Amino acid sequence: MKAKNWRAPERPYTRPEYVHGAPQSRISKYTAGKYSDDYEYELHLIAEEELQIRDVSLESARIALTKKLSSALGNEGFFLELKAHPHHILRENKMIFGAHADRLQEGMRRAFGKPVGRAARVSSGSPVFRVLVKAQGLQVAKEALEIASKKLPKSYRIEIKRLQPEAAA
Repeated sequence: MKAKNWRAPERPYTRPEYVHGAPQSRISKYTAGKYSDDYEYELHLIAEEELQIRDVSLESARIALTKKLSSALGNEGFFLELKAHPHHILRENKMIFGAHADRLQEGMRRAFGKPVGRAARVSSGSPVFRVLVKAQGLQVAKEALEIASKKLPKSYRIEIKRLQPEAAA
């Protein structure tokens, strides 16, 4: 199967109690770094189109993002959060190809498919990753999000928001 077969959103298939043999998500962690209230900037990786992102792509992007941020800022200098969750279960009607395969397959008869993976359904304008950094880590965080966007399908933009410090009471 080609990757383009999974990019377009289809009807959601998310109820694991009805799906026999639904695969586990391959994402090991949804957060990284250390959360605190003194971060100055919040960066989001925003999807520009409606799409589905497979869990292996999300995990690959998360690993690259965490590696870049932790090597430059240390584990205490950032907070990373994965916002897209792979709830959608992907199905595939496997076909057998090769010599004499025409006698073994049934074509489109009962072609519902078996579960083969999971994907996150992301709508246009919604964030995939969220990163909190201080001012000295802003450029590194932008570079890390650029690297992560190259591991994901379609196109993304980076939004930077300056956080207001809480007023002393």
